[in-house]
Amino acid sequence: MTSSTISLTRASGWRDRLGDTRRTLLRNPLVLIGLVVAGIWLVIGLVGYRIAPNDPLQQDVRARLQPPSESFRFGTDELGRDVFSRVLHGARITIPAGIAVIIIGSTLGTLIGALAGYLGGLWDEILMRLSELFMAFPTIILAMAITAALGPDIRNAILALVIVWWPSYARLIRGLVLEIKTKEYVEGARMVGATDAYILFRTVLPNCVSPAIVLATLDIGNAILTFAGLSFLGLGPDPSSPEWGRMVSIGIDFFDQWWMWLYPGLSIASLVLAFNFIGDGLRDIFDPRTKK
Repeated sequence: MTSSTISLTRASGWRDRLGDTRRTLLRNPLVLIGLVVAGIWLVIGLVGYRIAPNDPLQQDVRARLQPPSESFRFGTDELGRDVFSRVLHGARITIPAGIAVIIIGSTLGTLIGALAGYLGGLWDEILMRLSELFMAFPTIILAMAITAALGPDIRNAILALVIVWWPSYARLIRGLVLEIKTKEYVEGARMVGATDAYILFRTVLPNCVSPAIVLATLDIGNAILTFAGLSFLGLGPDPSSPEWGRMVSIGIDFFDQWWMWLYPGLSIASLVLAFNFIGDGLRDIFDPRTKK
C-alpha cells in the first residue's frame, strides 16, 4: 500500500467520523447542550475571576445573609461574602481538580493496564490483584480515608482521587490489550522484527484510545462530584476557599438562606450533567453497537 493510498484512507476515515459526529449531534441534542454548558463553565474557569464583582474572601458582616438583589446577584453568606463572586472563583478550583484527577488517573491506569495485558503472566497477576485491592473499597470511602491520613488539602484530595480512580482504566485497557494483541496485524508487526515497546505503544494502544476517551469524559463529572463531596465533608481545600462543595456544606447550616447552597449546588449539577451528556454522545460515535 502506497503512502498516497494510506493518506486517502485516513482522510476518508476522518470524513466518516465527522459525519458520525454530525449525525449524533442531530439525533441527540443533549450532546450539544452538554458541549455548550461545559464550554461556558470552562470559559468561566479561565476568566471568571476577572469578571467577579467582589473579592470572594472579602467579609462584610453588615451585609451578611442578604438574599439575591441588584447589589448581590446570588446573595451573601454568613460572613457577608458575595456568593456570585465565590461561585465564579470556585470554578477555578473544582473544574481543574476534576480534570486533573481524570488526566493523571487515566494515564496511570492506561499504562498499568497495557503492561499487564501485554506482558501477561506474573506481571498481569500482580498488577490486576493490586487494582482489585483498590476496587474492593467504595470510591468515596477510600478517598476519605486517604485524604484524612494525608491531611485535608486540595493536593491531597486530588492525590487520593487519583489513587482510587486508576484501577477502572487499568481493567478496561488490559481487556482491550488482551484482545488486540492477538490480531493479525500485531503478529505481522512482530514477525517483521518490531520491538515489544513499538508494538505496544504504536500498534496496540492506539486501538484502545476510543473506549478510554469515552470513559474519561463520563468520569470527569464523577470526579468533580467526588471532589466536591470531599470538600463538603471538610477534606478538601481550606474552609474559607470558595470551593463549590464547601459552599454547599456551609449553606446546609443556614438552610433557610437557600441561595447559599442552591447556586453552588446547581453549578456542580450542571457541570456533571454536561460531561455525562458529552460522554454519551462520544459513546454513540466510537461504539458502532450503539448506532441505529
